[in-house]
Amino acid sequence: MFQPRTLLILFFILLGSGCATVQVPDEHDPFESFNRAAYAFNDDLDKALLKPLATGYQKVVPGAVNTSISNFFSNLDDVIVLANDILQLKLEQTLSDFARITFNTTFGLAGLFDVATQMDLPKHSEDFGQTLGRWGVASGPYLVLPFLGPSTVRDGVALPVDWAVDPLYDIKDDNTRWGAIGLKVIDTRAGLLRASRILDTAALDPYTFMRDAYLQRRQNLVYDGNPPQSAIDNFDPFAEEFDPLADPGAPPSGESAP
Repeated sequence: MFQPRTLLILFFILLGSGCATVQVPDEHDPFESFNRAAYAFNDDLDKALLKPLATGYQKVVPGAVNTSISNFFSNLDDVIVLANDILQLKLEQTLSDFARITFNTTFGLAGLFDVATQMDLPKHSEDFGQTLGRWGVASGPYLVLPFLGPSTVRDGVALPVDWAVDPLYDIKDDNTRWGAIGLKVIDTRAGLLRASRILDTAALDPYTFMRDAYLQRRQNLVYDGNPPQSAIDNFDPFAEEFDPLADPGAPPSGESAP
C-alpha cells in the first residue's frame, strides 16, 4: 500500500506534468486546467468506488454503531487538533481539547462515545495548514490533490506534518493500519452523502462551487470563524502575506485609519 510520502511524491509528479501544459484562465486559480483534471479523476473514483461503498456502509451499519465509529475517529483527530492548538499558542483551547481527549478516551471508551461535548468541551478544527496561516503564511494557489481533494499549496505542504502526529499512522501492522485508514475514509464519505447530493443538484459548475466554498471555509477556520471585515472585503488567498493575528478593527495593510 502507498505510504504518505509515496502519495506526496506522486502528487508533485502529477503537479509538474499538469503545470507544463496549464493555461492561466484566472489569476486566482493558475493551476485550473490541472485542478479540473484532478477534480475529474477524484470524481470518477468517487462515483466508481467511494460513493457506492459509503452508501452500502450506511445501509448495512446500524446508526448507533456508525455514530460510535465516527466518534472513535473524531477522538483520534483531536490529537492533531491538540498539537496545532499548542503550535498556535491557544492556551485555553489546548486545555479544553486535552480534557476532551482525556474524557472521551476514558469515560467514552476509547472515543466510541462523545461524552466531552455533553460536558461543554466542544469539538474544534485545527490542522497545520491553519497553523501556518495563523502565523502569516499565505495559502497560495488553489490546488486539487489527486485522491485527497481540495487544498491549497500551503495546506498541501502541511499535510505530512498532520500525518506525522496522526495516531493511525503509528499502528505498526500494515494491514491493520491501512484497514483503519480505509474504514475512516468510508465513514467520512458516508457522512458527506447528503452534502454531495446537494452539490450535484445545486451547482451549475461543481468545480467552481467546491473551490469557492473550500477557500472561504479555510479563511474562516484560520480566523476561528470571525474574520475581520478587511479580510472579508479584501480576501486574497494568494497574497504574499496576511496577518490573522492583527487587530480586527485595523485597516488593511498599506492603508491608514481614517
